[in-house]
Amino acid sequence: MDDDGIETDAWAADEGPGPGAPIPASAAWRVGDHPGRRQFVTIGDLPLESDPLGVLPDAVMAYETWGELNAAKDNAVYIAHALTGDSHVFGPSEPGHHTGGWWNAMVGPGKPIDPARHYIVSANVIGGCQGSTGPASAHPDDGQPWGSRFPYVTMRDMVNAEIAVTDHLGIDRWRLIAGPSMGGMRALEWTVMAPERTGAIAPVGSTAATTADQIAWSTSQIAAILADPRYRAGDYYDAADGDGPHIGIGIARMIAHTTYRSAGELNDRFDRNYQGDSDPLGKGGLFSVQSYLEHHARKLARRFDANTYVALARAIQSHDVGRGRGGVETALARYTDPALVIAIDSDRLYPMQNSQRIDAALSGSQGIKVVHSPVGHDGFLVEAAQMIAFMEEFERTL
Repeated sequence: MDDDGIETDAWAADEGPGPGAPIPASAAWRVGDHPGRRQFVTIGDLPLESDPLGVLPDAVMAYETWGELNAAKDNAVYIAHALTGDSHVFGPSEPGHHTGGWWNAMVGPGKPIDPARHYIVSANVIGGCQGSTGPASAHPDDGQPWGSRFPYVTMRDMVNAEIAVTDHLGIDRWRLIAGPSMGGMRALEWTVMAPERTGAIAPVGSTAATTADQIAWSTSQIAAILADPRYRAGDYYDAADGDGPHIGIGIARMIAHTTYRSAGELNDRFDRNYQGDSDPLGKGGLFSVQSYLEHHARKLARRFDANTYVALARAIQSHDVGRGRGGVETALARYTDPALVIAIDSDRLYPMQNSQRIDAALSGSQGIKVVHSPVGHDGFLVEAAQMIAFMEEFERTL
């Protein structure tokens, strides 16, 4: 216990803004925080797929833009973020943004998606924690965080909110919608929900329908968060720093990060090495791979929100582009515009057969492109040269 009676642990006092700074109960962006590069639009009551009679009232979307929309309005590119991403696709870590742009390798001056040629837009998803309406946002009835009251949202709800942002920006048709992982799922949903507004798509390391194996991995992540006593059933936003559900979200991240990397990469990188001079064999030390996972657990706890992690993980579980549409192949066959489908050959979270199914179903696919990498799912971030080459080639055809 610390002097204030709050139970502390090694995670709670690591990697803070100052020595020994505890991890906040939530790192969600809240009204009154520095806006950074965010812009905001109130899209109103958002109908929710999970309850035909229900809506998310007074929904707000936070988004960022780069470049200028040309007179013909045909240079707009939408970048859809993955599970723990947000609208900050490009740029440095700066006031209002916990980290630098998550896809700086792909977006920016001289990159395939260049603000000198494109009008680039990215929005934080509904249910997110970086400015769009999510569990940490104020409930319109009482001004308190939604917390445990936040409804179940699906990929289709998220795309409906993105369509509202598109309307707000006066964009008739996206030149390209691209995104990795969960972002690729939403790109696929766009082809069914608004095909006339989707000029081309580029799903990366993604799937057309979440498999039982993928649902199983995310179920254990959700369970880790729900089991944390500091989670308080989702109503923890008034907890002191160090007294939030950082252990639960950290364990969820460790499980997830294991699936983001390949077994071969972890073995080659860490083997059975000990961390520093420590001895993990009953003497309190750590294997190097354990230290690595705990490091990533702490990093996420300092920049994310546990309720958002649960909400978005459940949304990924809901993903099936063919649900109620005659199946995946029938749903995707209706889309005939260009598609770039990218897979990572060592990806064990979204294995290559997931991308092969997408490629086979889309008549406009230009053939699956394979990133060769020992890394695993994170190859879409690590193997920048291969990714850039694929995107540059595809972008020239549009």
